[in-house]
Amino acid sequence: MPYWPLPRHLDFTFPLAGVDSFRSMSAIPEVSVVIPTRSRPALVTRAVRSVLAQTFDNIEVIVVVDGPDDETVATLQAIDDPRLRTVVLPRRGGAPNARNAGVGAAQAPWTAMLDDDDEWLPDKLAVQLDEAKAANVPLPIVTCRLINRTPRADIVMPRRLPDHGEPRSEYLTVRRGLTHGDGFVQTSMILAPTELFRKVPFTVGLPRLQELDWTLRALAQDGVDLFVAPEPLLVWHTDENRPRLSLVSPWEKMFVWSRANRSLFTPRAYAAVTLSVISSMAVASGSFTVFRAVLSEARRHGRPGVLDYVTFLQIWLLPPGLRAKLRDLVLRRRPAASPGGSVAP
Repeated sequence: MPYWPLPRHLDFTFPLAGVDSFRSMSAIPEVSVVIPTRSRPALVTRAVRSVLAQTFDNIEVIVVVDGPDDETVATLQAIDDPRLRTVVLPRRGGAPNARNAGVGAAQAPWTAMLDDDDEWLPDKLAVQLDEAKAANVPLPIVTCRLINRTPRADIVMPRRLPDHGEPRSEYLTVRRGLTHGDGFVQTSMILAPTELFRKVPFTVGLPRLQELDWTLRALAQDGVDLFVAPEPLLVWHTDENRPRLSLVSPWEKMFVWSRANRSLFTPRAYAAVTLSVISSMAVASGSFTVFRAVLSEARRHGRPGVLDYVTFLQIWLLPPGLRAKLRDLVLRRRPAASPGGSVAP
């Protein structure tokens, strides 16, 4: 089969096909970094530059532009680094599809994910590769801590590492306090073997919890385990004045997802994700019927703890503004600014 270098800018037909026939004639990179983006040239530039500044530099950076976007393509072409490639999809397919397209184009044995609105600290890949190579399983998933940066505070998440022998679904979902973040996974944290990403692609069309869904499905494969580097290795920018997928609350679709994937959770974890994550989306319905349906699902198919019930009740019974103030108090964040720019009373 012939081999030829990949150009820095590619336009693939949709769906992506034939990527495996592409290989570089130069040295194969050790890590492929996949960044999906759409109409955010300044943000994706910040993300790309944080990757190109890594202390580990045997990498390729694959930015997947989710549909025609001349401004973003022009901005990326201005970055003069041969390790950067741009893949433009002919029409929009969403971030999971773009990530899958990037994995299809990857040449390295390891792939790391990065969202276009986040940025890595310089040692991220070096630390994670050391963790991966020391792992005692053939297909390790390596994450890390991150700095959750808001206009009001920097918070390190996750607050703890997995306990020895702790089921991974419980680590990722069960709270030990009234706020989330004890165990946690976010897309920009993840480094894993490229073959695992190809075996377990991201679920296209899933509006929320894409990284939790992928991680749990990947952990269900033979030879896979989760490892968490103890250092914060990236900055997760949140609470900014721009659209975010995480602000969408498609509770019906996510309730269907959770019920269809019960087997990925222990009963303890299933109760936790239902009474906290699904409830936090479903509460917008304001429906007592939904309240009862979510509670019944957790009790029938899960094993709730006291803190799960407390979390569930505070989500449904406390006004959102009061919950936000209590969360700020617990996390020691400054109060949110009012629309006029002053601090809200």
